[in-house]
Amino acid sequence: MQSNKIDAGTFSKMFLSGARRLEAEKEIINELNVFPVPDGDTGTNMSLTIMSAVGEVENISDMNMATLSKAISSGSLRGARGNSGVILSQLFRGFTKIIKDKDELDMDIFTQALQKAVETAYKAVMKPKEGTILTVAKGVAEKAQEINGSADDFDTFFKEIIFYGEDVLKRTPDMLPVLKEAGVVDSGGQGLIEILKGGYAAYSGEDVDEIFTSSKPEGITVAPKEKIITYETSLVIFKSKSFGDEDLVTLEEYTDAYGTGAKIIDKEESLSICLYTDEPGRIISKCLSFGSIDDVIVKPRDKDEIGNKAEQTEEDNCKTNTEEFNNPEDLQSTSPSSMNSSDEAVESVNETKEPEKDMGFVAVSCGKGLDEIFTSLGVDYLITGGQTMNPSTDDMINAINRVNAKTVFILPNNKNIILAANQAQYLVEDKEIIVIPTKTIPQGITALITYMNDSTPSDNENAMNAAIQTVKTGQVTYAVRDTSINGLDIQKGNIMGIGDHEILAVGNVVEDTAMDMLNRMVDDESEVISIYFGDEVDEEIANDFAAEVEKKYPDLSVELHLGGQPIYYYIISVE
Repeated sequence: MQSNKIDAGTFSKMFLSGARRLEAEKEIINELNVFPVPDGDTGTNMSLTIMSAVGEVENISDMNMATLSKAISSGSLRGARGNSGVILSQLFRGFTKIIKDKDELDMDIFTQALQKAVETAYKAVMKPKEGTILTVAKGVAEKAQEINGSADDFDTFFKEIIFYGEDVLKRTPDMLPVLKEAGVVDSGGQGLIEILKGGYAAYSGEDVDEIFTSSKPEGITVAPKEKIITYETSLVIFKSKSFGDEDLVTLEEYTDAYGTGAKIIDKEESLSICLYTDEPGRIISKCLSFGSIDDVIVKPRDKDEIGNKAEQTEEDNCKTNTEEFNNPEDLQSTSPSSMNSSDEAVESVNETKEPEKDMGFVAVSCGKGLDEIFTSLGVDYLITGGQTMNPSTDDMINAINRVNAKTVFILPNNKNIILAANQAQYLVEDKEIIVIPTKTIPQGITALITYMNDSTPSDNENAMNAAIQTVKTGQVTYAVRDTSINGLDIQKGNIMGIGDHEILAVGNVVEDTAMDMLNRMVDDESEVISIYFGDEVDEEIANDFAAEVEKKYPDLSVELHLGGQPIYYYIISVE
């Protein structure tokens, strides 16, 4: 197609096509993540973000540039998950600011919109890094400005900016050494390129894979994984409003591809799921695309048992486990970590609020033991999430609505959730929202211990921000793929001890690796070691490990707590 104008109907098709291409390529994008951890990956977060906007675009009854812009901006802002998702939503926000009052888009308007998108996204990040999605977006905008006025039509315009975007993406490893060492390009940048390709495909009707090839990651495939079935994983999904039969089929296909013996019990408002998988984090992340989740349980299995169990037996076991779940409606009303994001749920909770207080807390938590700790320290509402599942901005907003306080503190407790919390702060207008940028669970606990009820919100904010700087955190988990990072050769299945900024230890035994990690965290100023053991660790083994730590560090106070977190065997803090 050769033209110099794009109307709202065409741009809507381009946006939806870009979203679908991102969704189709998200597993390839996930494989580009540098750290081989079982978390909510970049491709998944970006896809969930844009698909939130897709839902609003598909519901537009009167299509014009104003309604389309509002749907794209609002849907992506509220649905944003993870840093990559928030940055993507800010790109859309900036872009739609320029186009919302236009009847049609020409190359000049499109160029201005790209520049505004980059400007808005950079402002949303406190310390922008080059070699990321921001760099790729900036390159695309700069190329658009260069060729604006000289390109004959939009077909040429789009090809040129995507080709240049691919070239910038190829150079991201030269800007971030960690990408070069891992042998990958930036995952967020790759996601943005896929969106642009999808948009161009809808505009031109051409096969983009025959045109654009230079940015396709090499040596990465996403064939169904070998079914090692190391972990028994179960959870409850509270269905989103848009959940339908096609979603159920998609979920069944996904659980079959990445696990075995899956049992899904479909109730009116929820799904109870149990299966065996070697990648529980991937399963949990996928489930987040269908609604809010709760009652997450991940249990390791004995390797001899894995080799001998027949699949029918596995299905029988899963059936037993899923039938033992509490009634989902009861879970929603009694569990502090459960959250349904529907408007009806928000209204229902608001009707029974306690009297307004001056200050309240929302925190992200990831295990029943940790939930109890946060609740005991005064948290009003818990959002289930963390490294394995990044809550959306909308999750944050709904949680804030449930806290009847003039000032609400948010504790993200994960570095990949802070931007979503900041975005919620921007979107909520009827309360003062203060985000304490806690990057880990222990930092969140320290912030709460520091809080003083008789101090002002501002004084508390300053005190908590100062206190969390004294906390070092290490987390012990397993590698989901082979990689090389920070001079360490990591094999799939290795145990990793991950510090605040780098992988501190790699081994084959959980407690040995945890001790190696801890040895690198303790220094002459250390006073307290806090150990939170996950739901995959036997309490007796955890007690033995804590005793070994006390023996190694007799002058330090050692505390052991049940965390109950999935995926991470131990979360350990040193203060």
